[in-house]
Amino acid sequence: MLSRTGLGWGLLGVVAFSFTMPFTRVAVGSLSPLFVGSARAVVAALLAAAALVLTRQPRPTGRQWWRLAVVAGGVVLGFPLLTSYALTTASAGHGAVVIALVPAATAVMAVVRGQERPPPAFWVTAAAGGLAALAFTSAQGGGFGRLHWSDLLLFCAVAAVAVGYAEGGLLARELGSWQTVSWALVLSSPVMVVLVAVSVAGRTPSGTPAQWAAFAYLAVVSMFLAFFAWYRGLAIGPMATVSQVQLVQPVLTIAWAASLLHEELTWPTVAGGVAVVLCAGLAVRIRLDRARR
Repeated sequence: MLSRTGLGWGLLGVVAFSFTMPFTRVAVGSLSPLFVGSARAVVAALLAAAALVLTRQPRPTGRQWWRLAVVAGGVVLGFPLLTSYALTTASAGHGAVVIALVPAATAVMAVVRGQERPPPAFWVTAAAGGLAALAFTSAQGGGFGRLHWSDLLLFCAVAAVAVGYAEGGLLARELGSWQTVSWALVLSSPVMVVLVAVSVAGRTPSGTPAQWAAFAYLAVVSMFLAFFAWYRGLAIGPMATVSQVQLVQPVLTIAWAASLLHEELTWPTVAGGVAVVLCAGLAVRIRLDRARR
């Protein structure tokens, strides 16, 4: 029963996250990517500050603030801004295939951060996932080695969020799960406020009701509430099982992109997504099996 409860909360968080790419694509239709990437973090920071105050959470101490800065740099600053700029030209389905690397990349960063020594099969499958994503983006760009700037931004977004997730996972053992994300949002809020000011200087944000609704979802759900469900699932556990639920996120994202945005569901997108997800799943499972032993 405990496992099913954890899986349920984890799946709820993943479903909430799976709408992030399509709704980012909608929001940047008229709103500037700098505004979308920074203003959503400011709104989430206000909610996080209220939650921390109302629940009287103790403040982080000493080195924890520096580690929170790493989490904020990856999860709050890096990933939202990089994907916002990338999706001004890339489709949500295309982005979902590249972002499918996140579980494998997070596992790699956890290995590096935790000084683990996984078997060679782990590195082979992780590298295979990266090559599959690279092959997909190259094919979409017109030939091997020909990447668009949006692809480079997406790969950087994967690296940024992987670092943030790995460090956040370790820090959550000390501060608590949702508290870690909340403190990261609060810590980064001064920088994000400045970026919002820059984005609106000389240009008042304007968009359709649908674009503002998409922005509201990104700010309230993707940047805040979804983390509550996701981290609650991980806390209930078992963490090794619940964490693998994230592998269905790119599949859901591609489905939402096709149904909500009417993006064409091409065979390269499906094949690329399946290949990256399978490689990521194998890398995560090999690491977890090694950790259990």
